[in-house]
Amino acid sequence: MRIGVVGSGYVGLVAGACFADLGHDVILVDNDQQKLASLKAGVVPIHEYFLPELLRRHSGRRLHFSDDLHEAVRSSAAIFIAVGTPPTDSGDADLSYVESVAREISGAVNDYKVVVEKSTVPVYTSEWIRKIILRNGTDPAAFDVASNPEFLREGTAVTDFLYPDRIVVGVDSERCASVLRAIYKPLTDGTYYQRQDAVPQPDRARIPAPIIVTSTKSAELIKHASNAFLAMKISFINAVASICESVGANVQQVCQGIGSDTRIGPRFLNPGIGYGGSCFPKDLMAFRSVARECGYDFRLLDEVMKINEEQRQRFLRKVRSALWTLRGKRLGVLGLAFKGGTDDIRESPAMLVVQMLLQEGCHITVYDPAAMDRAREILNFRVQFAENAYEAASGADALLILTEWDEFASLDLERLNEKLKYPIVIDGRNLYQPEFMAEHGFTYYSVGRLPAIPENQPAGAGGILRNNYKKA
Repeated sequence: MRIGVVGSGYVGLVAGACFADLGHDVILVDNDQQKLASLKAGVVPIHEYFLPELLRRHSGRRLHFSDDLHEAVRSSAAIFIAVGTPPTDSGDADLSYVESVAREISGAVNDYKVVVEKSTVPVYTSEWIRKIILRNGTDPAAFDVASNPEFLREGTAVTDFLYPDRIVVGVDSERCASVLRAIYKPLTDGTYYQRQDAVPQPDRARIPAPIIVTSTKSAELIKHASNAFLAMKISFINAVASICESVGANVQQVCQGIGSDTRIGPRFLNPGIGYGGSCFPKDLMAFRSVARECGYDFRLLDEVMKINEEQRQRFLRKVRSALWTLRGKRLGVLGLAFKGGTDDIRESPAMLVVQMLLQEGCHITVYDPAAMDRAREILNFRVQFAENAYEAASGADALLILTEWDEFASLDLERLNEKLKYPIVIDGRNLYQPEFMAEHGFTYYSVGRLPAIPENQPAGAGGILRNNYKKA
């Protein structure tokens, strides 16, 4: 099938590459000439596993890049709108880009088209897209509007697309549903997974992929409600972690007990420094705004966001409790991306913690495997950027772990101990076991667990100092 995808951002680029891998001919449309030139030259603008391979496989063959939206609409059976919906000052989703695309689509409809909202949008957006296209003179029988929300996690977006937990399509006619069923047929009938060149199967994949057909309004609500629920789980376990620290319990043991309940499950029960990224913060605000417009005060969402913001402050207090005063302290920081496996720093709690520590007068050296180029644009010359984790730790009063990259969970602890001025690690992602770190000579702070202190190290005013004060 011939498919048009409007917007070459995170969702659009991944969707376009994956549709091409399913065997469709895809035109990816964007009005950013510089971005188009980079994509045509083979530059991959985001850090995403398997995406470079798919772009190399399909660019110029099944995947083409263009700035001509009208031509893409005329030659495509389905047009997926994947443009940005950034939050406004009031927290509403800014749908001006969606409206602009809908207006342009209306002038290019030459036969039956399915216009699909792929961006994360509030309920009623599909109705407005239809109104905009109709207002510009399009025959109502010549198109349908559908909702096909994405459930992509950054870092695993390609496998999430090709091995989804579910495919949700919101439609208001069987004709429209049949087009979307045909698009996703290689996943729902399992033929894609029989190919030798298929993207490798992740753990717990559901094969074949289930498809859920709903109304457009239901599909729009499913996306926002899903993200709100997942954010609630994160904030809930962070609140539980705070209680664990107060009473001396171990939050990981509590998580094991909670997550073993099949009604709850273990996923997203990972205490840390809070959620971030391009989805959860924006989607929660938009969902809350939709609820208010409907006359419902969704106070639970207010509390979820409040807990998330407080978690960063709690972590800052943890750093202060380990070091006493912060001004002038030299800190090594591991992680800037909002999560491991991506270079995205949007609403990253790691970035926010770094900025808070800079305001406290700390001197910071940072390392992130993928996000440092993006972070330089924001942090400028206020921090030093290291080539690896050990360089970031060199001469530091303490090491902070802020992003859960795999390589941060397998550090050479003997080498790390030698690099640090004081053997203090403050782990915002619980990558290590406290007893294990104490055995290796570290004073170790984490989230929802008591600090671990080596037996042969006395307490000092600035935290726990080693007996032989290094580099004094």
